[in-house]
Amino acid sequence: MLKRVFDIGFSILMLFVFSWLLLTAWFLAVIDTQTNGIFTHDRIGQFGRKFKIYKLRTIQINSDGEGKGIKISKIGQLLRNYKLDELPQFFNVLKGEMSVVGPRPDIEGYYDLLEGENRKILDLKPGLTSLASLKYYNEDKLLDIQENPLRYNDEVLFPDKLKLNLAYYHHQSLYEDLKIIVATGRFVVVKIIS
Repeated sequence: MLKRVFDIGFSILMLFVFSWLLLTAWFLAVIDTQTNGIFTHDRIGQFGRKFKIYKLRTIQINSDGEGKGIKISKIGQLLRNYKLDELPQFFNVLKGEMSVVGPRPDIEGYYDLLEGENRKILDLKPGLTSLASLKYYNEDKLLDIQENPLRYNDEVLFPDKLKLNLAYYHHQSLYEDLKIIVATGRFVVVKIIS
């Protein structure tokens, strides 16, 4: 109950403080992608239930004469680099589908297939940030340099994220959440000034 109250209060505060940034990023996404600027996708949530995650659209779909060409735009890459495309997920938190801190929500075929002790992760609401998301903030770049990105994800990244998320499950508290939020804030500030 305390975690939910904290999630709601923190999300309202962040949306109030950063509404200008969210609106600016959304406006850029609308112009850049020539869409409504919002992207939704099915993810696995608490207890294995599906929900629609909100993101700012970062991909352009262009007609290239031979069909459709799909690419991340320059503005889209900027939004992704600074995780601004994920700001709309504060609305997922307000709806009760996500928490501020928890395992990052994944697509079908990962958390929903866990067994035994590992399934405890599904007791948690997915989060905006976690120790695993901080450790693998550059996951896209890590995968880009792999000969077989899917295998690397399945055999290296996902098992390590699973281990970190299980550790969070066993040690979760408001104090731990605050430590992760502070670490995330530091990371964002360092990324902006570097």
